[in-house]
Amino acid sequence: MEWRAIVSSDWSECLAPSGPFDPISFIYPDLESELSNVFKRYTGNEISLTEATQRISALIPTPITEDQMDAYLDAHFATYLGVPDFIEWCLSRGILFMINTTSAQGYFQRVFAKNLLPAVPFVAANPLIRFLGASDDQRYRYRVAEIDDKPKNTQSLMKSLGISPKRAVIIGDSGGDGPHFEWGGSVGAFLISSMIKPSLDLYCRERGVIINKRFGRSYSPGEKRNRPEEMQTNFMELTETLESVLL
Repeated sequence: MEWRAIVSSDWSECLAPSGPFDPISFIYPDLESELSNVFKRYTGNEISLTEATQRISALIPTPITEDQMDAYLDAHFATYLGVPDFIEWCLSRGILFMINTTSAQGYFQRVFAKNLLPAVPFVAANPLIRFLGASDDQRYRYRVAEIDDKPKNTQSLMKSLGISPKRAVIIGDSGGDGPHFEWGGSVGAFLISSMIKPSLDLYCRERGVIINKRFGRSYSPGEKRNRPEEMQTNFMELTETLESVLL
């Protein structure tokens, strides 16, 4: 298929209410507090993703299995309202949808095996948890080992497909998406924040990066997440914006 535009989006707390380490805390509930602390420090740009994954790897007593990941998904898989339909809408109109996230490759391997999402062509994810076949699946040809990989992944994919930055939309929520937004702003991509956290606001403000559209809940420093309000946000409302920007 010939793609005429691209949406490159984060996943955790951006398209879905879950965090990247939630499957681990589900399987090992005693680690929940430590995992939450690592996640907050990473999204607040206090530690690198590499350091975060190293700390988490040291905490996990045994590797996560496919059956354990399936049990997590059966109990807790969710997206924000309209996300699967939004992805389908993009793909049906020649807009390539790329998930570009620190969530684990293995999470998405099982999500697609269980048909919980439309067939997203490319998923750049973290190899902290991965199952047999990931290295041979072209869907996972890009990885996110550090947050700077997000813009590199988007840029590389766009270049390989001949998609202009003017035909790109980037979606993110936290400081971990900062480099992605900074690069996108520098090349003329359209930037959308979803459930924006203060860490991304601060990152962009300090670097003069203009967020073109704020979507969903916007959080102030110290404010607790309001998941019920987040879950009322319908991503199909973004189709009008994409029609005006990309089509």
